Amino acid sequence: MTTRTDPLLSPDNHVLLMIDHQIIQTLTIRSHEQADILNNVAVVGEAAEIFNIPLLLSVGFLEKQSVIEPFASIVKDAPRIERTTLNSWEDSRITDWVKKHGRPKIVMAGQWTEVCLQFPVISALADGYDVYFIADASGGGSKETHDLAVMRMVQAGAKPLSALVYLSELQRDWAREATANQTAKVFADRGGAFGLSLIWQQQILGLKEGTR
Repeated sequence: MTTRTDPLLSPDNHVLLMIDHQIIQTLTIRSHEQADILNNVAVVGEAAEIFNIPLLLSVGFLEKQSVIEPFASIVKDAPRIERTTLNSWEDSRITDWVKKHGRPKIVMAGQWTEVCLQFPVISALADGYDVYFIADASGGGSKETHDLAVMRMVQAGAKPLSALVYLSELQRDWAREATANQTAKVFADRGGAFGLSLIWQQQILGLKEGTR
């Protein structure tokens, strides 16, 4: 699989930047149900672990607030850069990390959408990267501010996707057995209605296998 000509995301053509998924930011989210944000951020973290995606956590004031669970436990080995800038892309440690990996695509999610996600997305686009953002693993202070930020990022050329689409795009083919079972487990555990149907299907298949 190519890395520069593939129109979709693959495990080897992008890095993942997760911004400010911390307690205070999560408590102030009003664009989504907070439980949904927690679930979707966990999906992204598990996808990064399954597919070995280079992941950087960009955080602020870490001594005063921790990274949210269950995300923190899932990505406990990921590097963290504590910054003071509202725009992560203005911290040279972060841009140096991205450049070090030499991948053309960047996927981001962040809180708040209207500031800590929108600013680095637009800045990375200006630097020539192919940028994606996971809208439902990000949240804003209101639905309006989140939606306006999404519109501005799309108008600038960024590509929106959801957490479960991100996971699906990485798996892409259930014949990829090395990751298929782990991916299916994430869907079953965190996939909502589809997850429930997947569990039911597995139970039916298990029953049939047991009666042969």
